[in-house]
Amino acid sequence: MPKIDPVLPTSEPDPTLLNTLASVKRACLAIVASLALVSLAGCLIPALGKIMPYGWQLMRAETALIALLGALGLQFSELRYSRWMHSIALILAVVLTLLASAVIVEQKFHVTPGVELPLLSDQGSLFTGRMSPQTAAAFVLLGIAIALGRTRKRFTVHLADLTVFCLCLLVLILVSGHIFGITRTFSPSTSVVTSPLPLLCLSLMTLVALFRRTEEGIFSIYLGRGIGSRIARILSPILLFLPFLREAVRAHFISSNRMPAHYATAILASLAIIVSLALLLFLAWRINIMEIEIHDLSLRDELTGLYNRRGFYLLAEQGLRMAHRSNLPFSVLYIDVDNLKQINDSLGHTAGSEFLAETAEILQTTLRETDVLGRIGGDEFAIAGQLSQESITLVALRLEETSIQRNAKTARRLPLSFSVGHVTSEEDLHESLDELLTRADQAMYREKRSKKVALQYH
Repeated sequence: MPKIDPVLPTSEPDPTLLNTLASVKRACLAIVASLALVSLAGCLIPALGKIMPYGWQLMRAETALIALLGALGLQFSELRYSRWMHSIALILAVVLTLLASAVIVEQKFHVTPGVELPLLSDQGSLFTGRMSPQTAAAFVLLGIAIALGRTRKRFTVHLADLTVFCLCLLVLILVSGHIFGITRTFSPSTSVVTSPLPLLCLSLMTLVALFRRTEEGIFSIYLGRGIGSRIARILSPILLFLPFLREAVRAHFISSNRMPAHYATAILASLAIIVSLALLLFLAWRINIMEIEIHDLSLRDELTGLYNRRGFYLLAEQGLRMAHRSNLPFSVLYIDVDNLKQINDSLGHTAGSEFLAETAEILQTTLRETDVLGRIGGDEFAIAGQLSQESITLVALRLEETSIQRNAKTARRLPLSFSVGHVTSEEDLHESLDELLTRADQAMYREKRSKKVALQYH
């Protein structure tokens, strides 16, 4: 068995978007199949063809057949179908590609490949003529995209992405050219080389092929739930629409003679620059927010919102260095939540988590924003900041008073209490953060032992 290379890593797709795209794909393919079948009926039954609107007569027999093959191929290549249905989709894609290639070969090299079906030769039909080579080239790319749609090898995944990218580019050119032509944006004599009905079918199938590639490969960025995916979904329609708007406005200014061509070009180029810079600033702003969120996730404790051990050490050591350079006092306070194991065993781990979160809330409301607060262990918290011995002592007293007040307001089976130990660095010793934490931890355990002794006497 050949080795299958892993495809591009992608973020987890949004189920809501997947369901929406599935409905859109089914609707698009149903429309294409209906248009193709009605057009084929008009080609094969002259009486029916005479009563059809003129727009339907622009769908040639071979175009209708190729569009029908494309719709069926896209439908049968869905993942939910069995392997033999995928084989049918591959056969349909090959036939589609050969028929469209035959049109290109005949019109460009004046060579008849001999693959034209007599039933669809257009003889005696109102729907005469052949599709344009541009449309045929788009159908060739569509056939290749269908054939490569369910491959999992890295090279063919990239090839499928490239094929769909080229298909989107070609169809975008055809659609925009058709719109500019029928609206006579650039000149009254503009000719339209692609009929609207085949172009509609081709556009819908291209949309389905693009949606198919969003399920895997590089286009899957559009279905993710991350920040990058949301940015891509927001910016893509803007980037798709702005260039065509710019060209339409430029053509209108030039054709109406309201201003010289060089001024119109200068105005629109300047607007394009401003819009591009605005989009760049928006993208950079979102990336910065994402970086801050990622940084906070790596330094924050998920339960309490305080800094974790890594974040606490990083910021507390920085504050300690600043205090040493400025000859300012620096204090560390060590907190241990009392009886957490008993709380977990008797009330459950959810209650224990609530006690920890409440302890963090008390710390945040008691301390200054400049102080570093961290949860450095399961039931252990630490505070560090430029505090004098008197200030850190007052902080410890306020923490104890706050916990007593909360216990008085709330009926608890077990009270919220914690043991506290604190130390202040000596100006002449320049102790490290680890040394300060060790001394504060020892002071905390002395208080904890004194509490146990007091309980024994009671």
